[in-house]
Amino acid sequence: RNEKGGLSGAPLLEKSTRVLARLSQLTDGKLPLIGVGGVSTADQAYAKIRAGASAVQIYTAMVYDGLSLASRMAQGLDALLAREGHATVSAAIGTRRGDWL
Repeated sequence: RNEKGGLSGAPLLEKSTRVLARLSQLTDGKLPLIGVGGVSTADQAYAKIRAGASAVQIYTAMVYDGLSLASRMAQGLDALLAREGHATVSAAIGTRRGDWL
């Protein structure tokens, strides 16, 4: 508690996704929300989208995995969307919000 600085990366994933889902619920999915906190894989980005994010921020993971991470995640998201029958990211937004509430 007496430490300076913030928390980032993987420790934030679950809590930030729960907050995201709640905000999405409270705004009826009408407000664009950016999913942040602990995202380092396409699966994690997809979880944020399905919880209600219309965009996802990656930061800490890029420090460790480099700029090519964005391309790999985009390819992974394409595969996940196709597997679940979504033609676009927009179609997947909030589809699993209840899992996080």
